[in-house]
Amino acid sequence: MSTTTIVILVLLALLLVWAVATYNRFIALRNEVKNAYAQIDVQLKRRYDLIPNLVEVARAYMQHERETLQAVTEARNQAISAARQARAHAGDGSALQALAGAEAVLGAGLGRLMAVAEGYPELKADGEMRRLSEEIASSENRIGFARQAYNDTVLAYNNATQSFPSNLIAALARFASLPMLESTSSEQERQAPKVRF
Repeated sequence: MSTTTIVILVLLALLLVWAVATYNRFIALRNEVKNAYAQIDVQLKRRYDLIPNLVEVARAYMQHERETLQAVTEARNQAISAARQARAHAGDGSALQALAGAEAVLGAGLGRLMAVAEGYPELKADGEMRRLSEEIASSENRIGFARQAYNDTVLAYNNATQSFPSNLIAALARFASLPMLESTSSEQERQAPKVRF
């Protein structure tokens, strides 16, 4: 064999090793994204499990607020359905958008429930209501951290799929970029409160 042939074979072998390593990196990154979403899913399930208890405690005090309680229950059921779809179609942008929309409706419903609960002193004083409210607030914080971890993982995956030369392997193996989870709160909710003295 000539030196040129050996050099070409070595270069082809190196190219093959690089392609396999890059493909395996995409597999690892995709699995990390799935794991990060699973962490969000765990926290969402925890919150979904707390909501019926919160509604039941509130129902005992809020006889005239059936619509609010029913809206929270329906929003929870829709969010559970959207979470199942997102879980079944991990990485599907439309499933994640549907989940984000359902979560926004649920968050608004919970906010309304808490606002209405402020008008019921007996309910505010109820120990179970306070405990459940704290648990839901804790769940919201955990969901926020899990979303941040998910977005960080998706960023690493997307950077790998869009950077040259690994984007060539991504295109050949059909590793598409994934959507980030965006905040479900409105622009108005994001504004800092104004303090006046």
